[in-house]
Amino acid sequence: MTGEKRKAKKIYFILPAVIIIIITAVGCTTRVNYGTKSNENKYSGFQDNIDIATYWGPYAVYLKSDGTVAAIGDNEYGQCDVSNWKDIVAVSAGGRHTVGLKSDGTVVAVGNNDSGQCDVSDWEDIVAISAGDGHTAGLKSDGTVVCACKNVNDNNNNPYDVSDWKNIVAISSGRYHIVGLKSNGTVIAAGDNDYGECDVVDWEDIVAISAGWSHTVGLKSDGTVVAAGDDRFSSGKCDVSDWEDIVAISAGSAHTVGLKSDGTVVTAGDNNDGQRYVSDWEDIVAIYAGGDTTVGLKSDGTIEAAGGFKNELRELKDISLK
Repeated sequence: MTGEKRKAKKIYFILPAVIIIIITAVGCTTRVNYGTKSNENKYSGFQDNIDIATYWGPYAVYLKSDGTVAAIGDNEYGQCDVSNWKDIVAVSAGGRHTVGLKSDGTVVAVGNNDSGQCDVSDWEDIVAISAGDGHTAGLKSDGTVVCACKNVNDNNNNPYDVSDWKNIVAISSGRYHIVGLKSNGTVIAAGDNDYGECDVVDWEDIVAISAGWSHTVGLKSDGTVVAAGDDRFSSGKCDVSDWEDIVAISAGSAHTVGLKSDGTVVTAGDNNDGQRYVSDWEDIVAIYAGGDTTVGLKSDGTIEAAGGFKNELRELKDISLK
């Protein structure tokens, strides 16, 4: 799982119509964020308007055009209790909790709170949100980052210590790690690094980031892509070194998706559920990869979907596109 919709203090870079849908498959939480590669267009806020989670039970949360939020699917932990939310400009779904960014820069959250991931009621001046499994990250207008989570882990240290982060323009939460894009095009990360997903300190000239389950992907200003982390089961999800002319990226659990400047889509990684069947997609302006699903937003506002959850996604109505 992250918003352009808040107009007043938006400080981080925006890719045109980069989607921020999230699917968290079993053991996976994916979050995408973005940088700048060209001018904004009328879909520049869509990436914050829909989020899908299938971590413990499938549910979908999406922002409607009137600033209210709707949810469908599993509600075991109350993660779908969003019907009374108003003035929302971005939504983010974690493993079993849902977070909303309000137009005044405050944040609301519902659902499981066993790690303190919903303790966001005192947050202010937030311009972007990103929910992982057991944590919630918020980007402030001054470029600093806050995180709601357990203060310590089994090793008696803070796994998500972002207290010294500065000059951040975008954030992206994976399952157990958080990635931040700095204003100078470098990248910082905190959290679990068992698979090398936080090995991004040598990245430069980055304009977009996307944190997946056990890998992290970065888009460079020249349209090429870099990746760090685990390529478990030989899925090939990090095999992106030959990609060119990319304007948006999204990291799933076992696959990675890239949007090309001509409106077509490229993929790498696992295809067990058909999530890579996108070769015939055209006129795409935004993408999303998560779990076993790939989603594309077309320039006419319709949705393409491949893999799991595709039928449900295609039926969603009244999603805010701005």
